[in-house]
Amino acid sequence: MTGAVFDLAVIGGGVNGAGIARDAAGRGAKVLLLERGDLAEGTSSSSTKLIHGGLRYLEHYEFGLVREALSEREVLWGIAPHIIWPLRFILPHRKGLRPRWLLRLGLFLYDHIGGRKFLPPAQSVLLANHPAGAALKPEYTRAFAYSDAWVDDARLVILNARDAADRGAEVRTRCEVTCLTRASGLWRIDAGSETFRARAVVNAAGPRVLELLARAGQPTSQKMRLVRGSHIVVKKLFDHPFAYFFQLPDGRIFFAIPYEEDFTLIGTTDVDHHGSLAEVKASPEEIAYLCAGASEYFRTPVTPADVVWTYSGVRPLIDDGSGKPEAATRGYRFELDGGSDGTPPLLTVFGGKITTYRELSAEAVGRLAPFLPVLAGADWTGAANLPGGNFGRYDAPALARSLARRYPFLDETQARRLTRLYGTIAQDFLGEAASAADLGEDFGHGLTAAEVDHLIAREWARTPEDILWRRTKLGLHFTAGQTARLAAYLAERITPA
Repeated sequence: MTGAVFDLAVIGGGVNGAGIARDAAGRGAKVLLLERGDLAEGTSSSSTKLIHGGLRYLEHYEFGLVREALSEREVLWGIAPHIIWPLRFILPHRKGLRPRWLLRLGLFLYDHIGGRKFLPPAQSVLLANHPAGAALKPEYTRAFAYSDAWVDDARLVILNARDAADRGAEVRTRCEVTCLTRASGLWRIDAGSETFRARAVVNAAGPRVLELLARAGQPTSQKMRLVRGSHIVVKKLFDHPFAYFFQLPDGRIFFAIPYEEDFTLIGTTDVDHHGSLAEVKASPEEIAYLCAGASEYFRTPVTPADVVWTYSGVRPLIDDGSGKPEAATRGYRFELDGGSDGTPPLLTVFGGKITTYRELSAEAVGRLAPFLPVLAGADWTGAANLPGGNFGRYDAPALARSLARRYPFLDETQARRLTRLYGTIAQDFLGEAASAADLGEDFGHGLTAAEVDHLIAREWARTPEDILWRRTKLGLHFTAGQTARLAAYLAERITPA
């Protein structure tokens, strides 16, 4: 058993857990963050990668959720302008579906209920005169353009965890909690061969939230609905910076988004998930559905043979009795056990979405403050940049140019990639390098030993998958041979636990 007693143990290394750990550590608490696998290994790296209000949630009358999410867009963009940036969406009008007046009304609400200050408003578009029109079938003539934001979802999690650690939190990955018990006024947390003690626990285990409650012996009446969202990635279907918001005859919507320079991301589905959480993947039916939907809009048909990669995540939604999976609320709820009677509290987080993680985190910490006085204080996270984000919200292109000037061996693509991943902290591992050779081995596509060493030392990376699919997204470009070489390097650098 470790000697230290933590004020707060947060179980779950997704966006909610990392956000709660950051908030609590910044208020002065001694925090432990435990994750059974890698940070953002599950749902939090499998989103559609948008910071958005959820335009379609207006149809379900979730005005409060949309307002909260919209108010967070520009806050998050401000604290993390390297991994979050504005994205302009094109919403074509399709005859026989939602009428144009209804779309315009929805976008008017979308523009005005969330306190938009920096993002441009919605406007009508004639597709014949707009760059986004060329990729679409000729029957689509009118559209609306509106604003939301893009996010590198996995890096959002990792940077929250990094900031928590920089503020004193202890972060343990690949450390699965097997049992929680109350003993001597504290929580005893068994995780593998280690045992930790904490004054309070937050259960932020996402899709495994009920499983963790069972391990703590805690009954709950809350029911969860696990909904699988699948995405496909194809070679890029258009060569402009706009994304698309498409409607389908079954009432559902999906997006087509520029992705990692050379690709288009298409998603998502909403399917009730009843299988194992150990391996979540897109079904052939989901892939066919997304291909067929995209083919209804794009001049060039999309087929399953065009798909270069798929990914899927399970959303842990509150079961509110909705008939269709896509209608289930994306809101969140807390359940508190203990605390007021002198027993150590357990706060469980149900639901949530990536856009509202910071508000959720602040509310979670606030609910525990009566039992942990160290947590008292105002919400601070909306005004403090995440690591590497200490520059202006419009200044990412200028930062990339500055990086290329300081390190002339970086081409434009490399400088932009490093800026979008690391912001100002890219210079931490580029250091005084005068040539590419000074950064050590290049494993492919600009991923150097210096960058890999940084990811090991500062971002808890341990495997090629950690690096290629969550830290950098270079897995779309790497060959099997390059991946094998990276694996060999990691084996040399990392001492087995």
